[in-house]
Amino acid sequence: MAAYRAAKLRLFAELLPEGAPAVAHTALEPETMAALRAVAARRHLSLAVVGEGGEAIDLRRATPLPDGQEIELAIGGARQVLHLPLVGRFQADNALVAAALAQATGTADALAALPHLHGVRGRLERAAVLPNGAAVYVDFAHTPDGLEHLLAALRPHTRGRLHVVFGAGGDRDPGKRPLMGEVCARLADVAVVTDDNPRSEEPAAIRAAVLAGTGGRARDGGPREAAIASALSDLTPGDVLVVAGKGHEQGQTIRGVVHPFDDVAVVRRLVGESRP
Repeated sequence: MAAYRAAKLRLFAELLPEGAPAVAHTALEPETMAALRAVAARRHLSLAVVGEGGEAIDLRRATPLPDGQEIELAIGGARQVLHLPLVGRFQADNALVAAALAQATGTADALAALPHLHGVRGRLERAAVLPNGAAVYVDFAHTPDGLEHLLAALRPHTRGRLHVVFGAGGDRDPGKRPLMGEVCARLADVAVVTDDNPRSEEPAAIRAAVLAGTGGRARDGGPREAAIASALSDLTPGDVLVVAGKGHEQGQTIRGVVHPFDDVAVVRRLVGESRP
């Protein structure tokens, strides 16, 4: 970690021109923040610190919502409340750092752009909001660790039940299949196992291996579109559904044939929306 810190500090100590603006987040560990402040003082960097307790932008609160989060900021003694259409607390932290960098390098009011942000395609991407207020997301997570972080990020945004539709790929590490099932059964309220990219394997056999790790706390949703449709029909006000595993991918490989398949497009077609 000491070597990692030293490498990162080179950005400020050597590569950034003297007197240039720099931005840091209050989540930095104390030793790193102290070292960065020392570098900034020595090289006359204009250091803006953002986040909870930040001098430049103080994040007073981040309230999770089904379609993003409401953030309250204090800037120079003035209070500002904004809607950030991105889920996950880490996205609020990243957005504030980006906004501070934009403002420091010439954008007059970058914070005003935050309510208009769009996430990365297939990464916690909001695919639809149902008439009852339930929100549907698509994400690329396809490992036990990835699913664990995904569901943990979405839980604070869920006022009702957290649903997940997921599966495991064929011709890949079979050992992770029951582990994926265990994570989703433990962290989601409703887990539906479906096909990812079965490739040359029998889809039902892959689903069975995933279900073996759920302890009976998930259901077999069958083929992917049918599973998504079933999960959508279960959503009630305050619920959140995430369709995981394929993210931005535009196809599904079954028995050597790539079939067009886009999770976001399928969700929107099933709920009758052309955009979120």
